[in-house]
Amino acid sequence: MSQPLHLRGCVLPAGETRDLWVADEVIRTEPVRDAHTVTTGGWLLPGLVDAHCHVGLERTGAVPDDVAEQHALADRAAGALLLRDAGSPADTRWIDDRPDLPRLIRAGRHIARPMRYLRNYGAEVEPGELVAEVERQAARGDGWIKLVGDWIDRELGDLAPLWPQNVAAAAIARAHELGCRVTAHVFGEQALEELVAAGIDGIEHGTGMSASVIATMAERQVALVPTLVQLEHFEDYARAGEAKFPAYAKHIRALYATRLERFAQAWEAGVPIYAGTDAGGFLPHGLVGAEIAALARFSSAEYALGAGSWRAREWLGRPATLEEGGPADLVVFDADPRVDLGVLRSPALVILRGVVVDGRR
Repeated sequence: MSQPLHLRGCVLPAGETRDLWVADEVIRTEPVRDAHTVTTGGWLLPGLVDAHCHVGLERTGAVPDDVAEQHALADRAAGALLLRDAGSPADTRWIDDRPDLPRLIRAGRHIARPMRYLRNYGAEVEPGELVAEVERQAARGDGWIKLVGDWIDRELGDLAPLWPQNVAAAAIARAHELGCRVTAHVFGEQALEELVAAGIDGIEHGTGMSASVIATMAERQVALVPTLVQLEHFEDYARAGEAKFPAYAKHIRALYATRLERFAQAWEAGVPIYAGTDAGGFLPHGLVGAEIAALARFSSAEYALGAGSWRAREWLGRPATLEEGGPADLVVFDADPRVDLGVLRSPALVILRGVVVDGRR
């Protein structure tokens, strides 16, 4: 059993200066005997959330457990204590038995079509098998299904949907029957419009949102995780594909040029937006602070903070505030992140399950 802790500081999102105690892995609001004071003047947030990452996945596919452990530890050091793994071929169930690693919500493997996504990443099926694959991945995940919505069609030379709309709708309906939410990797306009019309629950990246799609997403509260730090690599994608697929390269560049305008429209319309880095695969883990700061480019500092902490936790069905009896997963900063989101890059303390696990103190 770990030693009880005492913290005093400005507790967000309420913004009130309070005393909190930690004992038996939960928050207490009354004094706890023999508690060790670890901060008396910081800013206290519920643990940060990376709502789109890939623990156990790198460029070539699944990695050994010791490498997946380093992914999780990098996220933990950044204050990301709740991770939504948006597709991974690695079996990471062992992480659930490690109290020193972030809490993980899985989506099973990406579901893609043969030759229409990155090699060794997804479960690859043809449209007639999609519903059955959704059933398999529902058993493998934690209430989420991840579809690949669009990718390069080699015959067209540009982004195109992977699934006929009626097939996608049947798969989404089956996932809902199984108690799962469905999200999808989508860059372009057509697949995004079709998947939203088909009843999807979330969109990853979402650079192709139109005004009408934004209106529907806001009405239905379809979540958007834009992965802004990943989108900074669109020019790399364009250059890599330009020789063989010039239309694709032009399209990707156009989507990048309008991304912030479209995301701002979505925010203003009331589309729920959350922080996700797309770490794993091609990006390192531990970037959640940079992603939250990037969200403020089209929203506000307070909205961006909530998108990477309390609002994201509520969306994922986890306790969202630091209240009596809640899990003692929190991050402490030396300065007010509402004033300077840059402080998120260097947590003073990271407390997971009631234990100080990282930080500069």
